[in-house]
Amino acid sequence: MNRDTLRQVLVVLAVIAVIAVNIIAVALPLNGLNTGEISDRFDIFFVPAGYVFSIWSLIYIGLIAYAIYQALPGQKENPRLRSMGYLFVFSCLANIIWLFLWHYEVFLFTLVAMLALLLSLIAIYLRLDIGRGQVSTGEKWFVHIPFSIYLGWITVATIANATQLLYYLGWSGWGISPEIWAVIMLAAGVIISAVMSLTRADIAYSLVLVWAYVGIAIEHANTSIVANAAWIAAVLILFILVIGVYRRYRHQNQSSGD
Repeated sequence: MNRDTLRQVLVVLAVIAVIAVNIIAVALPLNGLNTGEISDRFDIFFVPAGYVFSIWSLIYIGLIAYAIYQALPGQKENPRLRSMGYLFVFSCLANIIWLFLWHYEVFLFTLVAMLALLLSLIAIYLRLDIGRGQVSTGEKWFVHIPFSIYLGWITVATIANATQLLYYLGWSGWGISPEIWAVIMLAAGVIISAVMSLTRADIAYSLVLVWAYVGIAIEHANTSIVANAAWIAAVLILFILVIGVYRRYRHQNQSSGD
């Protein structure tokens, strides 16, 4: 088995493993605790309504599509897939470790695993040159879009995980109310999304944040400052995304005209 074949096989096995462990975590559940039940212990505002987490189904479908696509004979020597294959395997390992840490209530280290997952996905995103590089339609739909969605969700999850850990540690928030901190975290997400929209016009990434923010607004409808901030943030993300897509469209037209 040559190195490319080994990488392709390991990617497929990594996808199977991460999906299997996620299913087991819910079905058993791990340590007798449901993922959502643990999350409900943390009285924080940067958590969306339960239905929002159904996005994991879309992420899994995307990862399966990627695993199949990269395993095709014609993709064996694809330089972009070569460059990120083992990073992806590492990201799956980080995802699995996070689940065990979360379910066995080792909360202090959950953020370490989450950051490892986030950083590996950022590295994958950059190596794929999403939003900038020219790729085939197949690679766009089966590689770029799945990883845009995945990174978008893990961006939200990292902010939520950090907020949950601070709550667990009893952080006082420097005298700032939890509601205001939630608004600050929402604003941070808007800034991150704006960078992605204006530099890469990444529709999938930004729509994931909109999905999460609408869920936060619905979940905390009784806390007007958080709900209103989440609605405004969602609209801002969409507005900036439109600007980013328009700029890319205009740039492409100018380039083709030259």
